[in-house]
Amino acid sequence: MSSTPYDFTEQVGHLLRKAYQRHLAIFQQQVGDAQLTAVQFITLCAVRDRGPSSLTELVTATAVDQATIRGIIERLKARELITLGHDKQDKRKVIVHLSDTGREVVERTVPLALDISEATLANLNPAERVAMSYLLRKMIG
Repeated sequence: MSSTPYDFTEQVGHLLRKAYQRHLAIFQQQVGDAQLTAVQFITLCAVRDRGPSSLTELVTATAVDQATIRGIIERLKARELITLGHDKQDKRKVIVHLSDTGREVVERTVPLALDISEATLANLNPAERVAMSYLLRKMIG
C-alpha cells in the first residue's frame, strides 16, 4: 500500500470530468433536441463560423479527435444537417458544408446554448465565473 495519500475525488482530472458531465446533462435536458449532442452542436457551430471545412480543420477547431469527428459527421449527415463535398485541389479531402437545415438548427439552438452555459455556471458568482474562464484557458493554453 502506498504511503502517499491519494483521494481521486479531489484530483483535477476527476473534478473536470464531473463538471463536464454536469454540463452535458444540463445540455441534454435543455437543448430541446434529443438527437443533438453538445459535441455535434459545436461541430455545427465550427462549420457555421469557419465555412466549409475539412475534417482536419474541424478536429483543430473542436478539439475532437479524428475518429470521433468522423462519427459525428456521419450522424450529422444522416440528419441532413451537413452536406459533404470534396476539395477542388485534392479530391481525397472531404469538405463539410452546413445545410440550410443545419443552419436553422444552429440558429434555434444558440439561445438555448447560452442558457445552458448560464445554468452550468449558476453556482458561481461573477468573479468566480471570470476566474473559472481565465483558469481553464490558462490550463489549455
